[in-house]
Amino acid sequence: MKFIPVAGSLGAEVVDLDLRALSEREAAQLQAGLHEFEVVFIRGADLDDDEHLALGGRFGPVNLFPFSKVMGATEPVTLMITDGPTKPTADGWHTDVTYALEPPDYAFLQAVIVPERGGDTIWASTTAAFEALSPTMQALIDGLEVVHSCEGFIAGASEQGQLGDQFEEFAAAYRRMFPPVVHPLVRLNPDTQRKGLFLSSYYTTGIVSMTDAESDALLGLLQRHLEDPRFHCRWSWRPGDLAIWDERSTNHRSAGDHFPQPRALRRIEVGGARPVGAAGPIGAVLGRR
Repeated sequence: MKFIPVAGSLGAEVVDLDLRALSEREAAQLQAGLHEFEVVFIRGADLDDDEHLALGGRFGPVNLFPFSKVMGATEPVTLMITDGPTKPTADGWHTDVTYALEPPDYAFLQAVIVPERGGDTIWASTTAAFEALSPTMQALIDGLEVVHSCEGFIAGASEQGQLGDQFEEFAAAYRRMFPPVVHPLVRLNPDTQRKGLFLSSYYTTGIVSMTDAESDALLGLLQRHLEDPRFHCRWSWRPGDLAIWDERSTNHRSAGDHFPQPRALRRIEVGGARPVGAAGPIGAVLGRR
C-alpha cells in the first residue's frame, strides 16, 4: 500500500491496495493514512452496495442517514446523490450533518455516473486553515461555541422539490428530530490531536454570546479564510473511484460546473461522537446542556 500526495495540505491517492481482500493490518494502515492525509482516493474501487457498506463497517458503525431516519428507516443503506438535471445543492463548503448531536467521523463516496466535463469534488483542510491563523486569532476563537441548525438541509430539500405535498410534514418532523445544537468552533481531532475549524456553511448559524453583527463578521472571515486554495485538494472522478475522508477535520464541496450534465455518487457515513473543544465535549441541544 502506498499513499501518493495529491496536494500540499491534504489528500493522497492510495495504490497497490485490494479493498476486497483487506486484512486487519491493511485496514489499520488505511485508517492511519486517512488520519494523516485527511482524505484518500482509490481509483477504480468499483464496490457494489454490500461491499461499500462492509468497507465502511471496518472503520466504525455505519450511520442511518438523517433523511432516512425521519422517513422511518431503521437499517443503514447507501445513499445515491444525483444532480445535473437539477441544480447541484452541495456546491458550498460544508461538512456533513453537523446539526446532529454526534456528527459523523468519516464519509465514503463512490462515483457512479461521471459527467463528460466538470463535476470534480474539492476538499479543504480545516486543520491547516486553523494552523495558518495568527496566534492571536487562534486564542480568540479557541473555546467559542457555535449553533448548528438543520434549516440549511431543509432549504436544499425544498429547492429540489422533494416529497411534493408531504414536504411541510417532513420538514416539521425533521426539525423535531434535529433541534439546533451547540458545537465548539475549534474542534480537536482525537485521533491526530490537531485542532481545526469546525465550520459548515449550510448549518452554522451563529456564535454563542456574540451579537449577530459580530458573529456574522467573524464567521464570514473564517469562511473566506477556508476558501484559500492552499488548504485544498481536488479530485477529478472516474466511474468507480472511491473517496474516504475525515469529517472532523475537513470541509468539502462539489464543483457545480457540470450542470446540466448528470452526475451520481453513492455515499455512506460512519461513526460519530460529540465534538471536543478546548473545554471538552460540548455537543449540546440548544437550551439543554
